[in-house]
Amino acid sequence: MAKQESQKKKTTTGVIKRKNSKNQNIDVSVPDNPEKNQLGDGDIQKFHTFTQMLLVNLEKVIRGKLTCLEYLVTGLIAGGHILIEDVPGLGKTTLAKTLAHLISRTKKGQPVIFKRIQFTPDLLPYDITGVDIYDPHSNQFIFSPGPAFANILLADEINRTTPKVQSALLEVMAENQVTVGNKTHKMDPFFFVIATQNPVETEGTYPLPLAQIDRFLMKLHIGYPSEEIEIGIVKDDPSLNVMPKIVPVCGKDDILHIRDAVAKVHCDDRLIKVIVSVVSATRNYRGIELGASPRASLMLLKAARAYALVKGRGYVIDQDVIDLAPLVVAHRLRLKAIKLNPEVLIRDMVMDALTRITY
Repeated sequence: MAKQESQKKKTTTGVIKRKNSKNQNIDVSVPDNPEKNQLGDGDIQKFHTFTQMLLVNLEKVIRGKLTCLEYLVTGLIAGGHILIEDVPGLGKTTLAKTLAHLISRTKKGQPVIFKRIQFTPDLLPYDITGVDIYDPHSNQFIFSPGPAFANILLADEINRTTPKVQSALLEVMAENQVTVGNKTHKMDPFFFVIATQNPVETEGTYPLPLAQIDRFLMKLHIGYPSEEIEIGIVKDDPSLNVMPKIVPVCGKDDILHIRDAVAKVHCDDRLIKVIVSVVSATRNYRGIELGASPRASLMLLKAARAYALVKGRGYVIDQDVIDLAPLVVAHRLRLKAIKLNPEVLIRDMVMDALTRITY
């Protein structure tokens, strides 16, 4: 009995040092309860192996951006969708294509169905979802599926089309279905949207409505590569010479299986309270006009659990929430103060909430 009690004490929480946005050291409490795992060690290792195979092969093409790739894979296995905002030429489209090459849809190793939509001002909603076409031979209207009926959909430069067209993705992203006329058409269970937008050029663009941007699990930035990495990219041209040789390393059923397991990753109740308190605090902050909804709390918890699996754990730790909260919550806010950096603000809110954990 005494031995069991001592083992329980070893798995209780501790206090570690973290730095806030002002580079100040603060004490942070760390809930960490691996004994409450609902997943076996074998399952965790298997899921970790799948995610590592994806990351290793993605890095062959998108180089020097491991952290960003980890977040992308996190979104994939969490069942969310990703918005990538960055300047042209950093590999956003190549990243989506490479990911599609790495996942098979059949036992013969055929890659999943990948579709790309180039959003332009003259695009119409049915160009995305599909349309009923009259067939004179059968005297009936037959549904012709649009490019949204894919496994991985790249919505390129999504902010270059009108809000009416942008909203055509709302139903399909939220409910995996498309309604045309009075009929609803179900999507494949494995459906993943990667949308891109250019933050520099604003002429001829339409900012995403809050209802649309709220559908994205995370908003990511790739960033420029280092000079050393860029030299290797210029020499090898991986998008031309490496990506075509990429072969699937896992199946879409494997990804769906991991998605089912994400809900079983343990998250301490105190960390869940931190997540909720941070999202709730955005609704009362003086520099924020419109705070995040409970969907942000749900998405942050789901992302933290998925990220834990990417890191090879069956439980969430405080660093997962610190890393992911700015990516999951910041883009859902409508700011009053233009100079306010929402990602830095959210990170500081998380750090503050962690210091107030009690036992």
